[in-house]
Amino acid sequence: MSSSLTVAPPALHGHHYTIAVMNTTMNLPTRKKPEVLSPAGNLRGLKTAVDYGADAVYCGGKAFGMRSAPKNLSLEDFEEGSRYAHERGARVYVTCNVLPRNNEIEAMREYVGQLKDTGVDALIVSDIGVMMMARQVAPNLELHVSTQAGVTNYQAANAFYELGARRVVLAREMDLQAVRDIRANIPDDLDIECFVHGAMCMAFSGRCLFSNYLTGRDGNHGECAQPCRWKYSIVEEKRPGQYFPIEQTENGAYLFNSQDMNMLGHLDDLIDSGATSLKIEGRAKSAYYIAAMTNAYKTAVNEYMIQRGFEDADGNVLKPFHDRVIRPGDPDFGQGTEDQVMRNADAAFAGVADEGYDRGSDTAVADSVTGSVAAERDRVTVADAVDSTASGTPAGTAVEPDGMSSHARSTRRKSNTAVEQIETDWKHAAVRPAPHVELPEWLLEETDKVAHRDYSTGFYYPEHKVTQNTDRSAYFRSWLVVGEVLSWSADEDGRVTLMSRNKIEPGQQVEFLLPGERPLVFTVPETGLRDADGAPVPAINNPAHVFSMPCPHQVPINAAIRSRTKKPTLKAE
Repeated sequence: MSSSLTVAPPALHGHHYTIAVMNTTMNLPTRKKPEVLSPAGNLRGLKTAVDYGADAVYCGGKAFGMRSAPKNLSLEDFEEGSRYAHERGARVYVTCNVLPRNNEIEAMREYVGQLKDTGVDALIVSDIGVMMMARQVAPNLELHVSTQAGVTNYQAANAFYELGARRVVLAREMDLQAVRDIRANIPDDLDIECFVHGAMCMAFSGRCLFSNYLTGRDGNHGECAQPCRWKYSIVEEKRPGQYFPIEQTENGAYLFNSQDMNMLGHLDDLIDSGATSLKIEGRAKSAYYIAAMTNAYKTAVNEYMIQRGFEDADGNVLKPFHDRVIRPGDPDFGQGTEDQVMRNADAAFAGVADEGYDRGSDTAVADSVTGSVAAERDRVTVADAVDSTASGTPAGTAVEPDGMSSHARSTRRKSNTAVEQIETDWKHAAVRPAPHVELPEWLLEETDKVAHRDYSTGFYYPEHKVTQNTDRSAYFRSWLVVGEVLSWSADEDGRVTLMSRNKIEPGQQVEFLLPGERPLVFTVPETGLRDADGAPVPAINNPAHVFSMPCPHQVPINAAIRSRTKKPTLKAE
């Protein structure tokens, strides 16, 4: 049996391809809707993600995944989880994205051979050797190229496509314009997966040796100790024991402690730019976190489909889904469709430092996106902030204080051999304009109801760069899970049985997290609270015990019950 791969040359506008691998044919369908991809660290997390609307779930096995902290899934778990997902129209992807050492190659080959019989749908890989081995051992599984591979351009994406990849997970350092440019120059059936929510790594797409160096725990084998979250101070050689903060605050400084990503309010920009899969980070997170964020992003995607006219409110298809990227060869390619994303892209990546621009008196440019609802949509661009009257420079032109062009300064910094920048006729891909997708306020508030660091939009908007939390490394939490629904009965005008997690008392306002809906706000009744034996109790104050209380609203099994904390805390979920 041949192990060769036959692929037709990538066409930029095709919608259907046939790839022959080892005499097995895979027909790759056109994606009908943006995919919400949720994390899971165990079987319960997988089922929770599916229950709350995930189109696909990614999870690791007991070996060769990039997260060792969660329990991860056994082969039997993958079989059960795949059946559960497939029955509900969802898919399961398995992470095999470690950078294997020589002594792990044969074990990985055996492991992939076992995975192919569990019913999972795809393998997430980063090492090209593992990718080629998976083609031979598990030809029926889709291959997704991990963010660990550092895909930053369409040439790399097309190369992986020719090797059999069905999807590339872009490096987290990419801005929106880079996503557009890649989408415009790859086959339409090559998925682009982008991170939309969760923790960010201070290293290039997570390829970090910091933990290995300081603790001996290898981040590239899922054992990262997260030293980038630690607090650091300076110690002067002749003053041992005296610690000086690097930034002058009473708490010291956190050098590499990146903010969390939150793109919920900007999903329309990312989907319009060609992202076909929206990835939520968090395989080590709780089932509640998975449920809340999956529900939020799935609801946002549904709103996008309705407001863009692809579906009606009942989910019926009105027209085929397609992004808004203008491809080379389209009649309107390069026809003056420049927007703010395009204007800011080159300023961020051509080596032009922030101080290279005269921003004038406009402070809107410096505004940081740190809340769950990002700053105003119509941001003032760096180029537009140039005052042509005061500086004598045309608007949109960078002011170079050292008299050197941005191209020359970029060359000087990036290379000691290049003598000039090679000019090309490159044109950025634009998107066809469309109104902003408006999300309800309750939905935008969901990201504040899970534990999180300060939020940013990552690297997607260069004018709002992700920064570090310089005062703390802990998570901020203003909402608390107080219980989980075990059952609901219509008896006695409605009664919910729950497993307690934290105190619930009469008069307290709680929320039931419901799949596909806004949360149910409910005030705990003054009477009717009972323990597992049916005896009345004044309050629910014993964690991990069964209680019940009156609730006329039908609520689903396993729904989380949450309540606002009396005092915000700095704790993990």
